[in-house]
Amino acid sequence: MHAVHFDGSFAGWRDAARAQLRRGMAPHQLSWVQDSQENQDLFAALEAPQPAAAADRPVRVPRALIEQLECAARFRCAQRWALLYRILWRVANGDHAAMLAGDIDGSELHTRLKAVRREAHHLHAFLRFKPRDASAGGPELVAWHEPAHDILASASGHFADRLGRQTWLIATPDDGVFWDGEKLHHASPCPPDWQRLAQGTDDRNEAMWLAYYGSTFNPARLNRSVLETNMPVRFWRNLPEGPLIPRLMSQARAGAQADGQAQAVANQPGKRIHADAEKVLPVRQ
Repeated sequence: MHAVHFDGSFAGWRDAARAQLRRGMAPHQLSWVQDSQENQDLFAALEAPQPAAAADRPVRVPRALIEQLECAARFRCAQRWALLYRILWRVANGDHAAMLAGDIDGSELHTRLKAVRREAHHLHAFLRFKPRDASAGGPELVAWHEPAHDILASASGHFADRLGRQTWLIATPDDGVFWDGEKLHHASPCPPDWQRLAQGTDDRNEAMWLAYYGSTFNPARLNRSVLETNMPVRFWRNLPEGPLIPRLMSQARAGAQADGQAQAVANQPGKRIHADAEKVLPVRQ
């Protein structure tokens, strides 16, 4: 088996994959190894013979396939690169079914694409910036996030479009991005200083946000399975409202679901709103 070493980026893999295709190397002949990884394959040093006649064979594949492979490359798993090369090999040899969801390889490809897109949505939905005094230098806003896949570099431009010239930083256990007001800077691995800054900044507005979140929570509408599907539990610990959610759900199960308002609001003087009062009446035709 031939070990193909590359820098771990999609661009590095693409160049290496193109070279292997031109040599006529089949997927089962290759082992993909990032330079930062230690090679545990005892047979990796044994290179398969490379057919000289196929060394300059042209490689032509649809542009849409390259876009799909680049997106799927952000999916973290042990065989991340092997699947991509197998699909690339098949399409380059005329088997375009590898791109379809009904194909065994295509099905896995589309599963990964869906997971990557969903993780990008999670970044946009569950990231919480904390303001800081930037007079001493550094970003005005910082955030800590723990994505399941490598979506930070590609998905963080969403915040540049919305925050304008405000400077901000997002740090993760693996990489980080810094927006200086004009340009996005990506660092992999994430510098320790960025990680400490993102995790060590206190939000002066957090108490106000928690009071708002707790007072607008409606126990009558609680559906735990839907909540955990749309807001996975793994994000709760990094959300300011995260510690509140289990307590609010516990109160709902203990009888607060009969109310149409948060317990703190229901305890205030005035008329109590019950869940039945929130039912929408049919519109008269």
